[in-house]
Amino acid sequence: MHTAPSPLIERLTEQGRRLVLVSSGGGSAAIAALVGTPGASAVVLEGLVPYAREAVDALLGGPQESYCSARTARRLAVAAWQRSAQLSGMASTPTSACLGAAVTASLRTVMPKRGQHRLFAATHSLDATRVAELVLEKGARSRAEEEAVAAATLLAAVADASESDGNLPAGLLRPGERVIHTRVEPPATWRELAAGQRLVVAAVPASDAVPRPGSLVFPGSFDPLHDGHRQMAALAAEIAERPVAYELSITNVDKPTLDWIELRDRTAQFAVGTDGQPQLWLTRAATFLEKLAVFPQSTFVMGADTYVRLADPRYYGGSADAARAAVRRIATEARGLIVFGRVKAGVFQDPAQLDVPEELRAVTYFVSQREFRRDVSSTEIRRRTLAAEEAE
Repeated sequence: MHTAPSPLIERLTEQGRRLVLVSSGGGSAAIAALVGTPGASAVVLEGLVPYAREAVDALLGGPQESYCSARTARRLAVAAWQRSAQLSGMASTPTSACLGAAVTASLRTVMPKRGQHRLFAATHSLDATRVAELVLEKGARSRAEEEAVAAATLLAAVADASESDGNLPAGLLRPGERVIHTRVEPPATWRELAAGQRLVVAAVPASDAVPRPGSLVFPGSFDPLHDGHRQMAALAAEIAERPVAYELSITNVDKPTLDWIELRDRTAQFAVGTDGQPQLWLTRAATFLEKLAVFPQSTFVMGADTYVRLADPRYYGGSADAARAAVRRIATEARGLIVFGRVKAGVFQDPAQLDVPEELRAVTYFVSQREFRRDVSSTEIRRRTLAAEEAE
């Protein structure tokens, strides 16, 4: 092991860190090196090795578009960070002590790979998200040697997160190989949001503003924001006769919290509104009922798929009573719902034809196919983008 674990454990202990590590596809020797070091029990809470894709999917809440990428490494690091907070008794109010680290790698196997041999090591905390990317010279090392590089890179990433020497030993890399580092530190308000000290913050423009009752709110993941979203927002603003504000929850019911690099990239898609009011809100409102509390007496914009979920017992723990109670609350507390149809399995879903309770219908404006139809999805855009990147 090229990165000595003993000084790293000592440094993490001094900082009071609580560390969880994840290794997927390689680099698991880093976990063994740390837990085999005296004093590690004061720092290392857990080590996870989700090797099969199914194991990664279970940890991250669904299939990934690429299992060896910076984004997947970051998501694994965030899942580790959330696990650190949970094991430390700080699930809803994590502190700077919590640290998650992960590596995902595509290394040498029995059959030659068509693609690159590469790895991504990431760490996440309230203070920063960091990623180290390394492409290995193909065929230059044995599997064991590539595993050693992956493990050393993960340990170096943890060292970097602890503000100690995170450089790899010079002799570990071959000529032409270099580690590409990316680091993003969040604004104070974002950090407070992730720490549970705030429920909502104005992201674009960043300010101390709070939502006004009676707003027009368009929730979504916006991964990415596309012309369909913009056209929906423009039409909704005409219908409601109010400017629209987008909402992005950093938390998700069954997926890891968004990391700081992800939030930087998604918020960069939004412009400052002409009226100076926030065009984008960041929240901790993972469910629609939580959004009602953050945006009281507001009108909400959504697609047909989201609309159906509002009354579906599956999204309320399987309880029909809870679903009915939620519908009553939505009908009472929301000023209105503006619902757009969408294409599903090649067929346009007319929102007016959906089977939903009458209480919901009474507060809903259904946008017809004549008023709006846009056969585009963020999922398809991401798929095309990934295919283009892999073809380069």
